[in-house]
Amino acid sequence: MTYGRVLSVNVAVPERSTAKNVGITGINKRPVGRPVSVRAPGPKRTGLHSGVVGDQIFDVAHHGGDDQAVYAYAREDYDWWQQELGRDLPGGLFGENLTTENVDVNGAVIGERWRIGADVVLAPTFGRIPCATFQAKMAEPRWIKRFTEESRPGTYLRVVEPGEIKADDTIEVAHRPAHGVTIAHAFRAYTTDASLLPDLLAAEELPADIREAVSRRLRR
Repeated sequence: MTYGRVLSVNVAVPERSTAKNVGITGINKRPVGRPVSVRAPGPKRTGLHSGVVGDQIFDVAHHGGDDQAVYAYAREDYDWWQQELGRDLPGGLFGENLTTENVDVNGAVIGERWRIGADVVLAPTFGRIPCATFQAKMAEPRWIKRFTEESRPGTYLRVVEPGEIKADDTIEVAHRPAHGVTIAHAFRAYTTDASLLPDLLAAEELPADIREAVSRRLRR
């Protein structure tokens, strides 16, 4: 089994975005120094939106819901981006709820099980597709394209078993599906290399909306 840890649990500090027609955004997330409850939020548009109690999502058409209940990003990928961009990148800047250490977030297999702390089990679903809000937050030239090309998207997670998460909790990869489709591979297939799209259908745990989109593209 593979073990890592939660460096920080982050929740939204709402701010106004400079991206056109966005308004208030919850992408700005800051660490909290207490245990935070996680639970399945329900449908994207009509549920509780974030799986992290105390977090806020404003663009409910594109973010949140059961398949995007929690977002995780690796400290190691932040460190790589720091070298590329020549600036400090604190945890939470990319909008993730969990900043992790020693977890291969992009190499996670869709549907594998992360046991976090005593109670929580989460399952990776798909990578984060960058948007105009992210571009405005970073204020880096061609940020959406650069982020996409590097295939370091971090992963959204579904809540399998609810409970509390706090900084320094252990992350154990307790189960890994045999299909082997990773977050990075699926992200590349969906964004930059359509020749890989058939591979995604092997992952039974792929979110239904992504599966439908992939199937439509393959029928063209």
